[in-house]
Amino acid sequence: MRRYIYINGKKSVEIEYSGDKVENVYLDGIKYHFENDGTDKLRFAQESKRKKYSDFLNNQFENLIILSGAGTSVGIGDDISENGSLVSRKGKLLSDLWDDVETSLTKSFFHRFCELVLYTDKDKGEYVKNLEKILSLANIGKDYLKQEKIASKDVIDIGETIIAIEKIIVKNCTLKLPSNSPHNIFIEKITKRKVTLPRVKIFTLNYDTLFEQAGRKKNFTIIDGFSFSHPRTFSGRNFDLDIVARNSSRVKEEDNFVQKVFHLYKPHGSVDWEKDGNDIVQKDNVSVPLMIFPKNSKYESSYEQPYFEMMSRFQQNLRNENVLLICIGFKFNDKHIVTSIIESLEQNPSFQLMIVNRSIDDSSENFKPFFEASKNHNNIFLISELFEDFATYFPDLKSYNQEDTKKIILNLNNNRDGN
Repeated sequence: MRRYIYINGKKSVEIEYSGDKVENVYLDGIKYHFENDGTDKLRFAQESKRKKYSDFLNNQFENLIILSGAGTSVGIGDDISENGSLVSRKGKLLSDLWDDVETSLTKSFFHRFCELVLYTDKDKGEYVKNLEKILSLANIGKDYLKQEKIASKDVIDIGETIIAIEKIIVKNCTLKLPSNSPHNIFIEKITKRKVTLPRVKIFTLNYDTLFEQAGRKKNFTIIDGFSFSHPRTFSGRNFDLDIVARNSSRVKEEDNFVQKVFHLYKPHGSVDWEKDGNDIVQKDNVSVPLMIFPKNSKYESSYEQPYFEMMSRFQQNLRNENVLLICIGFKFNDKHIVTSIIESLEQNPSFQLMIVNRSIDDSSENFKPFFEASKNHNNIFLISELFEDFATYFPDLKSYNQEDTKKIILNLNNNRDGN
């Protein structure tokens, strides 16, 4: 079996398996001949891939945009306090949350719910774990689908069950950043750039606050659409702000811009957003988080505030000149996001796209157009890499140091000029 781990036009890295062992490595379509039979071929292929994308990322891009999907949260999370005790909680894929729903609601109840909302997708007699589809069907049918009482079983209330499932999603997306999280090193690296360039913009489709926690831990200023006063209230105008140091002794414009600043956008909402009358506020321990839950109507929901502001900014930024968009852990299942990316590929001649996922999956119908295009166009990069490894091997631009102060050592014990 032969598969790609890197594609960029005519440049590529492929590995060919014989069982579980890597038998051959192909660089730019040509089989590589190893002089030593004992060479670790998988390691060689990984190093070749990382050198290719690191060389490219060593360039400075005027506009750097990150689109973060579930792959940047899966498996990440520290122990969290719950009901007076510590429990292990790490980010999960939506398919994995199906098991949590079955456990919480009981498998019997949840399967009755599947039948009631006419969810019939099965594989080998078992339900396909597609929470997004079942929530879509439930939201469509909640106003007219009813269940008659069956023997001693309680009648299922679709609306209440939807709320219960959404609470399970919120609970599992309330994560604590571990000290070794790749978010820490990643934001340090991507923000090392000339401060006169536009700030790095991170668009995360995840509900959790891992990027916010990493930013606070590293003493970054995060421009996220919320006011710097309390209560933190949302306004799209806050994205137009920047942070400068007003110091009359500085004559260079570049010196006035403060380092360690990035923009953060959450087009699907967040576990710490809440409606407060006509305002949208950010705070801890919200009762009803403001989130677009997985369902087929999320495209329409993106036209409501604050989501509309986030999507407008995403589209606007993709139309700028000299743009690099890095998509990490995003499966291209969100129609409104994918449409914006395709438009930029077709209309913006200076737009470049890098897609980083666990694997290069050419079987997905949503992803297949990007897979085919990447083999013919130099402005599309496909990389098989975990977020943790991508953060590690992302080049560290030493020329743009973000240290707040430089250590100065004066040795006062040595005489100067013999005095």
